[in-house]
Amino acid sequence: MNESILAAAISAGRGALPESEGKALLAQYGIEVPCSRVVAGADEAAAAVAGLDGPFVVKVVSTEILHKSDAGGVAVGLADGTAVARAIREMAGRPAIAAAAVEGYLVEEMAPAGLEVAVGAIRDPQFGPMVMVGLGGIFVEVLGDVSFRLCPIDPGEAAAMLDDLKGAALLDGARGSAAVSRGAIVDALLKIGGEGGLMLREDAVAEIDVNPLVATADAAVAVDARVILRPAASAAVVSVVSVASVVPAGRPRDDLPALERFRPLFNPGTVAVVGASTTKPTIGNTFIRRMQAFGYPGTIYPIHPKATHIEALPAYPSLGETPAPVDYAYVAIGAERVPALLAAAAGNVAFTQVISSGFREEGNAGLEDRLVAAAHAGGTRLVGPNCLGTYSPRGRSLTFPIDAPTEPGRIGIVTQSGGLGTDIIKRGQWKGLGLSALVTAGNCADVGPADLVEFYLADDGTDAIGLYLEDIGDGRRFFDLLRGAARPKPVVVLRGGRSDLGRAAAMSHTGALAGDARAWRALAAQTPVALVDTVDEFLDTLVALQYMTLRPERPTASVALFGNGGGTGVLATDFFAERGLAVRRFEGEAKDALLALGLPPGTSVANPIDTPVITLQTDEGRIANEILDIIYRHGRPDAVVMHLNLASFVGRAGVDPVDNLIRAAVGIGRTHPDQAHFALVLRVDGSPELDDSKRRYGALARDAGIPVFDELPEAARALAAVAHLERALGRRRDADARPEPPMSGRRGAP
Repeated sequence: MNESILAAAISAGRGALPESEGKALLAQYGIEVPCSRVVAGADEAAAAVAGLDGPFVVKVVSTEILHKSDAGGVAVGLADGTAVARAIREMAGRPAIAAAAVEGYLVEEMAPAGLEVAVGAIRDPQFGPMVMVGLGGIFVEVLGDVSFRLCPIDPGEAAAMLDDLKGAALLDGARGSAAVSRGAIVDALLKIGGEGGLMLREDAVAEIDVNPLVATADAAVAVDARVILRPAASAAVVSVVSVASVVPAGRPRDDLPALERFRPLFNPGTVAVVGASTTKPTIGNTFIRRMQAFGYPGTIYPIHPKATHIEALPAYPSLGETPAPVDYAYVAIGAERVPALLAAAAGNVAFTQVISSGFREEGNAGLEDRLVAAAHAGGTRLVGPNCLGTYSPRGRSLTFPIDAPTEPGRIGIVTQSGGLGTDIIKRGQWKGLGLSALVTAGNCADVGPADLVEFYLADDGTDAIGLYLEDIGDGRRFFDLLRGAARPKPVVVLRGGRSDLGRAAAMSHTGALAGDARAWRALAAQTPVALVDTVDEFLDTLVALQYMTLRPERPTASVALFGNGGGTGVLATDFFAERGLAVRRFEGEAKDALLALGLPPGTSVANPIDTPVITLQTDEGRIANEILDIIYRHGRPDAVVMHLNLASFVGRAGVDPVDNLIRAAVGIGRTHPDQAHFALVLRVDGSPELDDSKRRYGALARDAGIPVFDELPEAARALAAVAHLERALGRRRDADARPEPPMSGRRGAP
């Protein structure tokens, strides 16, 4: 603990520590710093260097001077006390220094030459502490060659941060330069952002810059340090903080396990409806009819202050007066009336979904705060407000849309957009995507994405999770859930409103380089999260996860392309390569076996395997059995993508081989069940005839467990996400067995 340093700085109203105190703080956490002393002026120079080894460095100490070099406040290579005194006098006369409040001059031993590295940390507004590493100088300031991770990091993650850097080869002695100790840099990263590191134990610290951290063959020395403090109003002087987020106290049902806690939302036995009318159709009446049409087997209680029956169902005056407790209440009345309604629930309602708008999204934050307080006072958890509600096939419960599939799938969805929720259900249905449930969370005033992710992680009926997010809310809890899940599951995230939160207010290089995108990329590097950019990519990736069994022990790296269209295959090769998936030419046994088939002229067997229509019509399309068998047996790719241009087949004279081609893919895949992922691309020209054929062929493939995509780039993006998730799950599996890198173990004296 560092009460003397941090408490004094905050009590004095400082926004940052001077360099000397910043280095002292680092040294207390075991980071090596040069031996140094602070003097008031040139007259103390001789005494300052006594007992120190030259050459020396002098730096001005002033919290008003952010960039000491620009102000002329740094002198290096000073031989003795006389040179130190002269440098201090010269600095004191420079305009920028003379005009500032100078606290003294830092005199220290000059660190040995080495590679300049930048290490830093910042508190992200959504995810909390993050740690950064980059190569110093131009690499970090101009090129932004940096890597971030959310804290706490482990040794493997710290080592991976170094591998992320474009200039990582410099660490290992590129072009004749000396290699430096990666272990010493990893050690510094862990002491700042690891378990028990500075950023997790010192809540008063907002940002850290160690730039440069000079790395040599056996050490890493913090030559400069800038420590920015949090405002006193928002940080304790000294605070030991837990990594695990704390769920806000006082919320109903929080004492229950996730599956039990959310059962009333996803499988309600009783549903109440507020806002249905006896005189005119309202959205409440529509909800009742949709639930009945969807086959909801439970009891529906219309709530109305005067009516005795609504939609031929007995009505009740309030949420607290139903014959049995309510699992799920649907509320569609004016925003101002909702808080009083929920306060009167009297502990009778487990979950309340408020479709009404007019709260925080329209600038009425106070009303939303009263809504949450009323909900908790009434003993209910709040979904929304300003949201369309839920779709849960397992409970035959839905608030939207019409004609949704009744059979449960294996993908759980959370979306903060109701309209996008409709798109996900309906467009996903077209693509063969089956959902275990979907929740539109709206303003997330109470129940947020992290709550729902906690349920999906525990739910045996959910294999993968998809999130459309505009504001994650409690990002730290979200990170902790994903990182600590007993059964990790793949998560696909589509973000809306991507921006650099907090960047404009940053006071350090680390802060300026951080931002919303960096934090999310760090999350995806540390957890099984795939980030996507479009709704189509979101759906295609979830389709791939639905049909493919992830292989953490053998992450996808190579792909075989098989189909008709030479130029299409060449373009696809580039597209796959840009996403880290290699389409390697077949040689040796694979190539020889394909040539031995005696395929018609114009067939290329190199990979991509370009097979004109005449080839694919051989033996009514059964030739695909032999080609695919050779691909699996001898080519041994991690994934096979068969692409068919249906315009080349449909309507042509002779046999239509597409059915047999698909059946061949199914049969050979079952013969080689663990060897490769398989995906089918069905390309059409938009004509009604081809669209009808595509629907039929697509249904045939999906029924057999094959994901279907519209174009090769879509398959490439989905497979790249699969590969990323496999690697992430593999890292999770191997984390306990990973050896720790060597630690430098050295520290300097402040």
